[in-house]
Amino acid sequence: MHAIQSPTNHAPWTLPVPAQRSAAPAEGFAVVDVETTGLGRSDRVISAGVYQLDAEGEVTDQWYTLVNPERDPGPVWIHGLTSAVLKDAPTFPQIAGELAERLRGRVMVAHNALFDWNMISREYSRAGLRAPVDQRLCTMVLSRDLRLPLPNGKLASLAEYFGVQQRQAHNALDDARVLAEAFRPSLHLARQGGVPLPLQACVAVTDLGEEEPQTPGRSSWSGSSYRAAKKRPPCPYPNPGRWQDGKPLVQGMRVAITGDTATDREVLEDRAVEAGLHIATSVSRLTSLLVTNEPGSWSGKARKARDLGTPVVGEDAFLQLLREVAPHPGA
Repeated sequence: MHAIQSPTNHAPWTLPVPAQRSAAPAEGFAVVDVETTGLGRSDRVISAGVYQLDAEGEVTDQWYTLVNPERDPGPVWIHGLTSAVLKDAPTFPQIAGELAERLRGRVMVAHNALFDWNMISREYSRAGLRAPVDQRLCTMVLSRDLRLPLPNGKLASLAEYFGVQQRQAHNALDDARVLAEAFRPSLHLARQGGVPLPLQACVAVTDLGEEEPQTPGRSSWSGSSYRAAKKRPPCPYPNPGRWQDGKPLVQGMRVAITGDTATDREVLEDRAVEAGLHIATSVSRLTSLLVTNEPGSWSGKARKARDLGTPVVGEDAFLQLLREVAPHPGA
């Protein structure tokens, strides 16, 4: 175990030292934030901010653009970008090349990186292109791996922890700046403690969410469309209780999933079942964990999880946890 001195006003904490750690990408990192018309598959990017960092986390360039979504801009009260502001902005195909130059060869870093990747990847798919990103890094997952004592997964909490001042929340360039300034010390802490960077492969998203059919009969909600529910054999392990942050999943835990996922929902559920977990179709006091990329959403499962205090993780974090599921103590 190595003791690492945390930033100001926090006590030291300890981190496990694994046998190996991931190397820095040769081209460095691209810290990204996008503002969008909403959170669904068919929503569009309306602004993008990118900070390029070298392999040590030092800023080498910054870039920002508005994007005309050619549709309603969505929650203006959040991002402040009205139709009037966006009407003369370039469309995504018009800025795709410039954005690609800032992403190519770099690890894409974002807070809840799966969401930003999904949005960017879908925009490139609509333009008949593929985003030139092979790996992404989610700072929510990195913060968890570093065991930072944050009250929640919000960017504001990470910024406050590292003493980074937010100037304009939900502005893509400022959010990217804040994240870049918080990522640099996180990167150094990871290297100091021998903590591997939680790199995830980026698979191009081709489901654009447009003209999605509804399947009649028995169905379950999956993002913005319905799909037939898959009948599964009962889990052979009794429920060991709730998942605890910092600990592995245990066979028999009841896992619920809600909202849009980059991994096909059925594939995600199959992987969980193969690991010995139980897929729950609803959230109750017995639910061990809720997986969602939209923890603040108003879906029935997300609301129930907040009411019951059910642990919640994003898809990236869940995929990391699936790598090492502990055997049931009674197995």
